[in-house]
Amino acid sequence: MTEPNAAALRHQALRERLALAGLCSPALLLVLVIMVIPMAWLFWLSFVGENGHVSLENYQRMLASSSYLQVFRLTFEVSILTTLICVLIGYPLAYFLSQLPTRVANLFMITVLVPFWTSLLVRTYAWLVLLQRQGLINHWGMELGLWNDPVNLVHNMTGTLIGMVHIMLPFLVLPVYGAMRAIDRDYLKAAANLGASPTRAFWKVFLPLSLPGLFAGMLMVFILCLGFYVTPAILGGGKIILVSMRIASNIELFVNWGAASALGVVLFALTMLILYLANRLSRSSLAGAPGNDP
Repeated sequence: MTEPNAAALRHQALRERLALAGLCSPALLLVLVIMVIPMAWLFWLSFVGENGHVSLENYQRMLASSSYLQVFRLTFEVSILTTLICVLIGYPLAYFLSQLPTRVANLFMITVLVPFWTSLLVRTYAWLVLLQRQGLINHWGMELGLWNDPVNLVHNMTGTLIGMVHIMLPFLVLPVYGAMRAIDRDYLKAAANLGASPTRAFWKVFLPLSLPGLFAGMLMVFILCLGFYVTPAILGGGKIILVSMRIASNIELFVNWGAASALGVVLFALTMLILYLANRLSRSSLAGAPGNDP
């Protein structure tokens, strides 16, 4: 009786796997059509030279030209600075919201979510109006006596960072706030009972427990910044050239799909490497956090 029962169980398990595969097939097909096939096509185009034959000239051009290295360096510089500024602003904001009563915090969270209800293009042009030499900020600054002549706040790195931080800030606040709300306040009470001051309890207990949300928010902001196009293109005024803008110029101005695809493939590979390293770093960093001991 053992062998027939084992065979029946294997047959039932196979049927269950086939049924599960059938249920997942529409989603897998959708992922294949909108993600896998375009990425494979992009990868293939990156090896097509100007003469239409398979070649490594697109990658060789990136290695030989210092302008491509400059573009990647500036892209990572803008992404890192945007992420750090978002952390400096977003973490205290999320902490403040997490200490409020739930109803009050939900009301304040509306101010964080409002930008999602406005078009990205509209927000970017709004900053262009505010930051230009004859804009409101320069006008108010001169009226208050903060400076005498209009300050260049746009078409440079300053304007680009201001616009990107404004757009990316909610992507950091939301996961950090969620992680902070999930922290059991009994941990802080236990730390206080053991003689820890509020400041020490924050650094030794609260901060480590909020790190998963902080890492998630930082990673989300950084990855989104790597492929950002609209805001740096408008507020940078052509002086801040990121990888996404170089890809667009290769297609629109030079109609060179191979060069644009090679840039996209390299940026994709770097993004995957960053995700892998971030995953390894987060595991090693969070292994010793309070509440993670087996």
